[in-house]
Amino acid sequence: MFELARGFGDGPLLMRAIAERQDLSRKHLHVLLTSLKSAGLVRSVRGPGGGFVLTRPPGQIRLSDVLHALEGPLSLVHCVADRRACDRANRCPARGVWQKLSGAIKDVLDGVTLQDLVAPETKACSEPAGKKKEHRSRRHSGLTGKRSGTASRRPRTKAGK
Repeated sequence: MFELARGFGDGPLLMRAIAERQDLSRKHLHVLLTSLKSAGLVRSVRGPGGGFVLTRPPGQIRLSDVLHALEGPLSLVHCVADRRACDRANRCPARGVWQKLSGAIKDVLDGVTLQDLVAPETKACSEPAGKKKEHRSRRHSGLTGKRSGTASRRPRTKAGK
């Protein structure tokens, strides 16, 4: 959605271009775009020069719209979205806290649009380019079976080979 918002008004964007820019597999992106299309947030344009476009200007699409399309109801626990999900929902002392937290998260996401993400003011919040490249090079360093970062830095033993 960020890529479509960033290029809004410039015409359709190919799925291949979105996948490359966001480092996503085309298969995974296809699943995401299908959900976003079903929610009415994007549409596909067929033919030469085709691709995907937003159905509304980026300033009219809230992050809550996007997350709801991709993840469903925005609640931290199931009983907040559906009281019937838990037999104890009516007498649970923690449910009120979960409701408040879920509401606060929704309020924040309702207050941010795709335009807010692509606005020049938000660039100060993004990760520095040098740091991002360092992260990518670690992740794509050819080490298999290990995640980037500090996880699992122990030397291998004979049993662990």
